Amino acid sequence: MISMHHPGTAAALRDLSQFRHAFHQCLTARADALFELTDSALCADGPVTSLVELSLATEHRRGHGSLYDGLNQGRIDIGRFRNVIARQQIPRGHDGRIMLGIDVSHWLRPDANTSPDRLFCHTYARGKGQAQMIPGWPYSFVAALEPGRTSWTAMLDVLRVRPSDDHTDLAATQLRTVVDALITAGHWREGDPEIWIIGDSGYDGPRLAFLLADLPVHVLVRMRSDRVLAFPVPPRRPGTRGRSARHGTRFAFADPATWSTPTHTTTTDTARYGAAHARSWDRLHPTLTRTGAWTGHHGPLPIIEGTVIRLQVERLPGTGTPKPLWLWHSATATTAAQVDRLWQAFLRRFDLEHTFRFFKQTLGWTTPRIRTPEAADRWTWLVIVAYTQLRLARPLVEDLRRPWERKAVTPDRLSPARVRRGFRRVRPAAALPAGAPKFSRPGPGRPAGSRNARRAPLHAPGKTPKTDING
Repeated sequence: MISMHHPGTAAALRDLSQFRHAFHQCLTARADALFELTDSALCADGPVTSLVELSLATEHRRGHGSLYDGLNQGRIDIGRFRNVIARQQIPRGHDGRIMLGIDVSHWLRPDANTSPDRLFCHTYARGKGQAQMIPGWPYSFVAALEPGRTSWTAMLDVLRVRPSDDHTDLAATQLRTVVDALITAGHWREGDPEIWIIGDSGYDGPRLAFLLADLPVHVLVRMRSDRVLAFPVPPRRPGTRGRSARHGTRFAFADPATWSTPTHTTTTDTARYGAAHARSWDRLHPTLTRTGAWTGHHGPLPIIEGTVIRLQVERLPGTGTPKPLWLWHSATATTAAQVDRLWQAFLRRFDLEHTFRFFKQTLGWTTPRIRTPEAADRWTWLVIVAYTQLRLARPLVEDLRRPWERKAVTPDRLSPARVRRGFRRVRPAAALPAGAPKFSRPGPGRPAGSRNARRAPLHAPGKTPKTDING
């Protein structure tokens, strides 16, 4: 049953059906098995706790063998599917701007010694100072962020971080692919506001801005509170000898004595954080050295200027005295109104945490014990496909709320879990491109009493150092 109270029901059902057809066409091997596996994850009763249990769902008409065969031997045309994702409706800010959030989430595999390409993933445990490094597969996600407080994002792309990848360089390559797809799909045209790319302190914001300088984007990242930047060099006095300086006076985040008069100072009253005080300084840049990512840079090191914002809120829910938040924005000459929009946009990055939690706890993204990273990549894309269908079905489902849950004000305010609860009623009205299963006989399997003579190789987790091919 589909709710007909929403005015865009027919258009939403058409968009959902077109997306399902397009996704099925992107499956180039084991298409029907992968498609029905996605539907079973969408329509299963309760959270996905076991991959093989999905074969028992009504929507999965094949056996459990085809489920694993689809993940291990199936194929997805990722390049084509990226364009399908980019053609969907993209959320925008109040000024019509697209905001892209980028972050890494980990699929922990501590005991999978036969699985290659594992890295040590930084995870947080309960209690202060209880962080751990656990082997697993890190995945880099890019999503379009909605303007208000919500648990929804529009997931656009995912890449697995390999042992030889540089964190920021991989992010730049991934973001370039996403931005090009959005431009090709017509979501950004000449004269539109620049796209904001929002990331946490794990990304080198100045380098990211340098690598994406030819695209219509601005970078907004959080910086650690121990960073030291520099102001521009003051005008050279007449008659001064010697080489010109490249950096002006230092600006240490942890030393207020080095701070000059802020370019802008704003105060905003918020319901969640109390009074939010923001101060900004214009044209600050890092002092780069030929180490790390800049080792092989040809020519003089660039001066990458931006705006630094210091945000201090009155309170944080569930914590003590909040620490200030330092942000770096790749644009200069920002106005006071833009400063307020920037720190508020950065807070929307935390909506990705809701998406990751829904992936893991409800859709069972990290539940399967898959051996090969290629199969893990396919399952990750299937989870994104399922989540995208939930986003398209938001105007279609009825609110099947539990007695203890609050009634949603509008259908758009339903959480992803509550939309999934009603998706089984929407599915029969949407496109069903998967064909009926054909009769087949199971293989003979391994002879009784025999042992597996081909042991899987063991793989140690960790980064693969890059070597200088000219050395």
